[in-house]
Order: sequence, then C-alpha cells, then structure tokens
Amino acid sequence: MLFRFFAFALFYASAALAQSDTDRSAQLFLELNALQDVGANCRLTFLARNETGAAIEEAVFETVVFDTTGGVMSLSLFDFQNLPMDRPRVRQFDLPGVACDTLGQALINGASICMVDGAESGVCDQALSLSSRLSVELLG
Repeated sequence: MLFRFFAFALFYASAALAQSDTDRSAQLFLELNALQDVGANCRLTFLARNETGAAIEEAVFETVVFDTTGGVMSLSLFDFQNLPMDRPRVRQFDLPGVACDTLGQALINGASICMVDGAESGVCDQALSLSSRLSVELLG
C-alpha cells in the first residue's frame, strides 16, 4: 500500500513539473530594437517573437512612454497585429511631436486585445518577456 502511495505521488509530481517547464518555455518576446527620428516624430521599432505555441491573431498592448526625467509623455495602444508562431515580426510605431532623445523608458501596461483561435486569450500577458537593445528601458 505504501508503494502505491509513493508511486502515485511521484507520478503527479512529475506531471506538475513537466507542466511548469512547458509554461516557462512558452514566451512572447518583445524587444525594443531601435529608435529613429522621422520628421517631427520618434519611431519605435520592436522585434516580436511568438514562441507561445499558438498563433496570435491580434495583439494590442497599452504602452506608456516616459521622458528622461520619468514623466509620462504618452499612453497609446500599439497594435502589433498578428504574430505567427515561431516567426519573428518587426512592428513600428510613431510618437507624434516627440524627439527620440527625450525618451527615457517605455512600459507595456498589458495586453488590451489578445486573440488566439478566435477567442480572447491571456497568453499575451502571461507569456510576455521584454527586453531592449537600447539605453531606453522596456518595462512590463
């Protein structure tokens, strides 16, 4: 009887461990890749890699941009459109009337829209992993 108990406990512990490994490997990477002054606008370029295991049909993120002193400059919805599974995508967003050298940080507040298989999904928030190649931090 004791053997059955330990075998049962070992089976469920292994299953739980495998599940948590799967969840940690499923990620949606957003990298702030470049900033470029374009006329009177600052253009933010992001590299997105969807490694969640599912195609994201639509992803819109509420994004807050701060100046170099920490003051809020803008709050916008960035529409990353569709993000196919295991295929990188580059998305660009212009901040009107903003010089890029005044940006200090960008904050992804969360997903405003995240559609997977025709239904709203939490994967855009749960699997989000942020990074920046620049001195401008990308926070989440």
